[in-house]
Amino acid sequence: MGYTSLAKWFHWVTAGLMLVALPTGVVIEHIKDSDKMAFYAIHESAGLTILLVALARLAWRLAHPVPPQQGIPPWMRKAADGVHHALYAALIIQPILGFLATNAFGFPMQGATAYLGLFDLPKFMEANTPLAEWLLMFHAWLGWLIAGLLALHIGAVVFHQAIRRDGTLLRMV
Repeated sequence: MGYTSLAKWFHWVTAGLMLVALPTGVVIEHIKDSDKMAFYAIHESAGLTILLVALARLAWRLAHPVPPQQGIPPWMRKAADGVHHALYAALIIQPILGFLATNAFGFPMQGATAYLGLFDLPKFMEANTPLAEWLLMFHAWLGWLIAGLLALHIGAVVFHQAIRRDGTLLRMV
């Protein structure tokens, strides 16, 4: 038994957004200043969209439990649950940290970095560089943790598909 069409949509939209948010986040500090605003706009819009999709996905998931799967050892199920729960938490906390950091740096999502290039979001705090640097440090740390969790997730998919051949991948495609 597989996931619902909407659950699959949430999964793959999140994956696509992650393919935008993670690389742009990593390279921003290496981009020349004259080109940074475009990268910030893309990164921040992808991040905020991830937050919105993750919240909707979590609400859907709470109302529609994971379809049962036979033949998975309990330790694998617990490991999978742990990675999934950590990813849900990280995909909600990460964009909030980033949004707070940009506001604390004095750069709310307005003008050149408006959400999706269209919507200015309200500024809700005055610039506070020490707070911004602290938030950015945790935002970066959590970004690397997300990359590690994704590596575990993708590695498990490959393991289930190539080694166990148990149909796990087919539940989400």
